[in-house]
Amino acid sequence: MTRMSRPSFDRAALRAEVERFRALGLEELRQEWRRLWRSEPPQISRDLFVLALGYRIQEVEHGGLGKATRRKLQTMAKALRETGRAAPTSGSDLKPGCRLIREWHGRSHTVTVLEDGFEYAGETYPSLTQIAKKITSAHWSGPRFFGLPRVNGDSSGKGGPHG
Repeated sequence: MTRMSRPSFDRAALRAEVERFRALGLEELRQEWRRLWRSEPPQISRDLFVLALGYRIQEVEHGGLGKATRRKLQTMAKALRETGRAAPTSGSDLKPGCRLIREWHGRSHTVTVLEDGFEYAGETYPSLTQIAKKITSAHWSGPRFFGLPRVNGDSSGKGGPHG
């Protein structure tokens, strides 16, 4: 497998390379795309080419997205295909190993965040909502039950049947 030669850019060199892209014509930008991605360029505007090429040289220099970010984007893309909405889920920023603790009716309940779900009482669940329902025997928003902030920033924790 042939690896792409990895140019070394400092911040000023990255900025200069992006400025060079801005001065190129559309066909020259397509050639740069082929060089940097080793694939045929998409049908996008000139401005998007400049931005994408700037991103690509930074990605080559500094590395691409982390696993968690790629996974979150894949989840959002799947949601967009299936529902037409790509909003992130409330608990999507939780890192594996994180523990959520909630006291309910005098008993402490601990949930551990996993790579692909949540562990509670020795069982694995795909969502916090299922765990909240198991604990309360009522329908709750799992993220709200465990006091996680909503996507829009509200962390009041109000609501639910016993809120």
